[in-house]
Formats: sequence, structure tokens, C-alpha cells
Amino acid sequence: MSKLNRDVLYLIFEELQDDKKTLYSCLLTNKIYCEIIIPILWRNPWYQLHPGNEKSLLNVIISHLSNGSKNKLRNQGLNFSDTLNQKPLFDYISYCKHLNLIAIFKIVDNVYSILRKPIPMIKAEIITLFINSNTKFTHLYIPRMHNCLIPRTNHLFSGLVFLNCSTATDKDVLSLLKRICQSIKELDLTIEKSKNNPAGIAGIVRLIEGQKKLIKVNFNVINVKNSELSCKVLENSLVKHANTIQHFRITKPPVTKILSSFVNLKCLELDNFFIEKWNCLEDLSLPLLQNLRASRVPINALTNLIKNTDGHLTEIKIDYVSHNNKIENKNIIRAIHQNCPNLKYLKLTIRNDNILELEKLLIICKHLNGLVILIDNTDVLFGWDNLFKILINSSPIGLFKFKFWLDSPNRTIDLESLRFFFDNWKKRPSMLLQIIQMMRNENIDNLIKKYKAEGIVAKYDNDYDYDHWNGSSLDNFEWV
Repeated sequence: MSKLNRDVLYLIFEELQDDKKTLYSCLLTNKIYCEIIIPILWRNPWYQLHPGNEKSLLNVIISHLSNGSKNKLRNQGLNFSDTLNQKPLFDYISYCKHLNLIAIFKIVDNVYSILRKPIPMIKAEIITLFINSNTKFTHLYIPRMHNCLIPRTNHLFSGLVFLNCSTATDKDVLSLLKRICQSIKELDLTIEKSKNNPAGIAGIVRLIEGQKKLIKVNFNVINVKNSELSCKVLENSLVKHANTIQHFRITKPPVTKILSSFVNLKCLELDNFFIEKWNCLEDLSLPLLQNLRASRVPINALTNLIKNTDGHLTEIKIDYVSHNNKIENKNIIRAIHQNCPNLKYLKLTIRNDNILELEKLLIICKHLNGLVILIDNTDVLFGWDNLFKILINSSPIGLFKFKFWLDSPNRTIDLESLRFFFDNWKKRPSMLLQIIQMMRNENIDNLIKKYKAEGIVAKYDNDYDYDHWNGSSLDNFEWV
């Protein structure tokens, strides 16, 4: 690999841009590797940033401050170590394409709030550092209720493709962005009370209408009682982009019939944070839909939506919703195997009563390669034997990625049933396996170690930490 030319190495490391662990392991190989990897890592230094590394990142940023800025902060009682006074080996700031002011402010607050240092001044100096770097940013994250020091020139944000802001964002900032940004493809918008900042809402509308090709939109509503007017105005502003929007996420049922206008929608994310009805899904037809991700959305509404797709769904992920009875659970499993022949990934609650319906799904959905089974907490005596027999006998040849999520501290997988599952998987590809449960079961861990040594299990992950038992661990487990 050391003989590969620089361009080939760059292409290889670009493919690994989201795999920080691998990039860090290659970083110290030689000078060429380092010079290629550092700009990739610093393109978005806030990505997957562990809280324990926040101070180190902030120190690197501060080391780029001019002597004048450092002297200003010293006069306010902020002392710098000799390391921070040294010139960095790389101009890290110039590599940054994601100006994440939300992350910067959070890090400054976390590091300096206890010390009672001049936090507003530190933030101002850091913003000045970034906006004076002559870097063309592709991503901008604006904190709520903050009048950012965005320069009145267009070279920094003229190529912006991603914007995170809110209806409380300062109207002058929105006006500036509307004037210089027409290439935004992804908008991540937090919708607040309309009466608080009508000028902000009008600014967002003008910004949306000024884009040339908006592809991905996230409407994050944080106050459902006072958001109807805002949502109506903003949803109507998306009509112009109805043909280009392919990915849409919303945290409450839309006020208008905007969903039906998204004729080319490929990914729909519904997060029913306020636990409302979703009657708008009953007659909704999205023929090109490929990915459906829903959280807390009633099962009957999702069942109707799946029935009105046109066979293109490849991913269905349904979280945090009770299947109140076996009929509801049966109906959605049936809707999936009758309407989703190209399904590759499924995350769904399975009740004891409907194991045979799951078998039909495995037989019909021949492209399935990832299955996440959530065990309903009403099934006190879940039939692990039946589940594993069906997985052994009916799984399509490409299915070898499994996750089992047990949502009760008193629930665990039957050890002998699991042993039977592994013993009868020997002629299939080695499986990737994750088990999420609230209580540690060392017998299961030891059993899986045995079958991992035999090659039946290629990769195994578990997480018994209650702080992570919210589903994030389940989603972050890498299927490779």
C-alpha cells in the first residue's frame, strides 16, 4: 500500500471518511498518509466527537487564534499553556467545511463554564477565526436565538449545501443567506412558536423558495400547540420543490397535504414525538418510496401507508410503538410481505402469535439481509424455539445480519434455543449479531464466544449499559 500513488490513497481514505478509528490508525504510518488524512478528518471535526475529546479539539482551535485575540482573552483572565502558544503543524481551520456553531458553543460552555471564563468573548473570537479563514463552507449550523457574525460577503457560503437553523434565527442572517445561497440541498429546520418571530418564519420561507434543488428536508417541531400557523406557511413553501424533494422528516402530522405532493419521495421519516394520530397516512400514496422510518407512529397508519407503496421499499424501520393486539401486528407483517418484495432491511416488533406470518415474510422477501426483531413486552413466554427454527429453515440466503432487542429487565434469550440456532447455522455465511438487553447474561456471552471461535458468528456486540438502552446502541452497531 505504501507504493500506491497519492491520488489512489486519497480515494481509499475518502471511502473511509466516516470511519474515524481506521483513519486514526493510518494517520501515523508516514508523512504522505498524514497529509492526506488530516484534511479529511478536519472536514467535519465535530462528527462523532466524544465528550472526553472536546477540550483537546478546543485547544487545537484556540492555538490558531492570532496573538491579538489571545492577548484579549488573557486580559479577561484566560491563561494559555505553552502548547497553545505554539504554531500548529497544519492549518487545521482551513480544512473545515462544516461550520458548526452549535457544536462550538456547546464545547466552549462545557469546557469553560465551571471556570467562569469570558465565554461570550471566547465564542466571538472563535467565530472570527473561522469566518476569516477564507474557507468555502458546505455545511452551516446556526444556534437558536443567536445573531451570528456572518460576514457580508458571499465567498464563504455561496457553495452551501446544508443548513441547520430555526424559525428563531435572526432575520438579518436569514436575509443574508437567502441572497448568497441558492444551492442548499439539505435543510434541517427547527420550528418554534410563530408569534415569537414572524420575521424569522418569513425569512425561512424566502430562503426555501430561493433554492434551486432542495432534496432533503427535516421539520423538527418543538412546540406542537403553537406551531400550526408556522407549519402551514412553511409546508406551503415546499410546494415549489415537491418534484425534487426525495427525503423528508417531520415530528408531527403535517398541517397541509404536502406529503401527497412529494411524488418523487424516496425516504420518509416520521417521529411522532407528541404522540398524535396520523390519519394523513391512510390514503397517502408514495409509489417511489424506498425507506420508511417511523417512531411512535400508530401501527394501523403505517400498515395503510405500506399498502399504498409500489414495491420499491427496501428499508422499513419501526420503533417505539405498541402493537396493541396480535391482529395489528399480523396486519403490518402481512402488508410488508405482500407489498415489499425488494425489502433488504427490517426492524419490527414480532409477537408470539405471528411467528408463522414472519415465516411467510422470510420466504417472500428474498433480498432481506438485515433483520432487527423487537420482542413485545406483553409476550411473557416468547417462543424462542419457534423463532430460531423459522430463521434456520426459511431465511433467504443473503440474510446473515441479526439484532434482537429485549425491552424488559426480566427477559432474556433462552440459552438452549440459541445454541440450537448456532448449531444449525453452520452451512450458512457467518452471522453478524447484536443482542440488546437490560441485564447482563454471562451464559449467553460465553456461548457466543464459543461459536465466534468456530466461525459461526463473525461479529458480536452487546450493550448492557442502561444509559445507552434507548435504541442508539442498536443503530450504531456496524453491519459490515
